[in-house]
Amino acid sequence: MKRIGFLTFGHYQDVPGSLVLTARDALLQTVELAVAAEGLGIDGAYVRVHHFAPQLASPFPLLAAMAARTQRIELGTGVIDMRYENPLYMAEEAAAVDLISRGRLQLGVSRGSPETVLRGYEAFGYPAARDDGDAGDARRRTSAFRAAIAGAGVAEADPKMTGMTGYLAVEPQSPGLGDRVWWGSGTRATAQWAAEQGMNLMSSTLLVEDTGVPFDELQAEQIAVFRKAWADAGHVRTPRVSVSRSVLPIVSDEDRYYFGLRAQAKGKDQVGKLEGVRARFGKSYIGEPDVIAEQLAADAAVQAADTVLITVPNQLGVDYNANLLENILTLVAPAAGWR
Repeated sequence: MKRIGFLTFGHYQDVPGSLVLTARDALLQTVELAVAAEGLGIDGAYVRVHHFAPQLASPFPLLAAMAARTQRIELGTGVIDMRYENPLYMAEEAAAVDLISRGRLQLGVSRGSPETVLRGYEAFGYPAARDDGDAGDARRRTSAFRAAIAGAGVAEADPKMTGMTGYLAVEPQSPGLGDRVWWGSGTRATAQWAAEQGMNLMSSTLLVEDTGVPFDELQAEQIAVFRKAWADAGHVRTPRVSVSRSVLPIVSDEDRYYFGLRAQAKGKDQVGKLEGVRARFGKSYIGEPDVIAEQLAADAAVQAADTVLITVPNQLGVDYNANLLENILTLVAPAAGWR
């Protein structure tokens, strides 16, 4: 049995056909979709994080609102670009959300994706500290964040105020949050690194490497590398692995109107250059439910993962996306062997 979650980018734009015209629409509709998804039996509600774009950006207020309106569903990010974060302030925010949700936060972090701006993190006041580039900076911030949520002392106590010496941890603390941090990985090498660090693996529909094999096989290889490295590192707990997929069952005339013509164009892997690196993009699964269920059952990476995150077309609104998730849950998931 697989966990099934949805992942929303939270696009908003005042264009014909969109039901998400403003940032307020995007935020409130994300909360409502989480509520609806929980009622359907979906296991997770995840939000993408982008800066300098008309999409969801600051995740913690939104996740707190989602936590207050739900009881069971996992709440997560996929992913937070750590180059933009103050690790200690983020540790306070993450712990607060985790406490409000009673331990349901699943926090995906990483170096982030290509942006609309140059060195946006510098505009936020966080210039890269060393010469090992964006990836190194993101890893250092992640290490500091993980130490903080684990209760490490990070600031020297003032004896006049506290009557003690030594270092104090940030507050609040939420026990167990450290086991629910995921690294968003786009290569086999970064998957190995994530395993060595003891983080769960979050892999999307993009890999920034290409060996010529189909996307799902390359991603399954990435997962195998991760699991071997995890075992070699001797970690005690069992790690989690998620993959993202675009799954659009054609059930109604409305579905066919929106996505019918995309089935041929999006039904195969795409290979191209991303930030100067050859990358492979996974295909979308669009078609009759029984057909795409059979295809998903043959997807090597989906089979290897314990969690599948469904990317939703959020600009079509809450009702459409709730119906989409229900169709996946009832018509696709059982036939694909997920339920």
